[in-house]
Amino acid sequence: MKNIALVLSYDGTNYNGWQIQKNGPSIQESMETALFRLLGEKVHVSGVGRTDSGVHARRYVASFKTERCTIPTDRLPFALNSFLPLDIAVSGAAEVPEDFDARFDCTRKEYAYYIFPSTLRDPFHARYAYRYNYPLDAERMHEGAQRFVGTHDFASVRSQGTPVKSTVRTIFWCDVDKVDDLIRIRVCGDGFLYNMVRAISGTLVYVGGGKLRPDDVADVLASCDREQAGPTLPACGLFMNRLWYDHTGELDRFRLGD
Repeated sequence: MKNIALVLSYDGTNYNGWQIQKNGPSIQESMETALFRLLGEKVHVSGVGRTDSGVHARRYVASFKTERCTIPTDRLPFALNSFLPLDIAVSGAAEVPEDFDARFDCTRKEYAYYIFPSTLRDPFHARYAYRYNYPLDAERMHEGAQRFVGTHDFASVRSQGTPVKSTVRTIFWCDVDKVDDLIRIRVCGDGFLYNMVRAISGTLVYVGGGKLRPDDVADVLASCDREQAGPTLPACGLFMNRLWYDHTGELDRFRLGD
């Protein structure tokens, strides 16, 4: 029995997120179907996170156990990509320890959210950034973003979803900068609540637009009241961006956290 980790990326526009759903296509279903066609073996593919409908991934790690795969790991991405749709691509594969799990062995994740502040549409941003009709002050947003850094109760920036034991999480950094004509928000943490990054981004839009002061973000967090924070921004602007794992052997060869 081999345990194999895959490094992939995907455009999530046409999918109902990572996890298999009854009401539409998912990334996990596409991966398991492609592996069955390639190996003639039904396998369960475990992913690093349950990205929501419409969310993208620049870097994503999935793992599966197989008894039939004899393809060398350096050739596996080429073989697997021939069975995958064009909006999903495997860029690396590595044999990992038997107890490795893509989800539970990930020590931290970074998400990036992109905002296009413009009154006019741009077709090249439509799938990958949220268009906001008014000017935004990125420096002010970055100042407000620093209030999210640290260990806090993030109940005020999450949507109701799967019940969790605790809404306390640790954010290692939360940065806002400009990338060409886009504003980019990058949030790295040890775990995230449902819609947490999209709600953080919506709160920072309020800061950048003058509806909240940077210092108000601390009060929003302390309130643990979802109504005090900004809106949950659309999924199109969100990317799983970077991942970190410890002691994964061959998987260390891939640039997951660069």
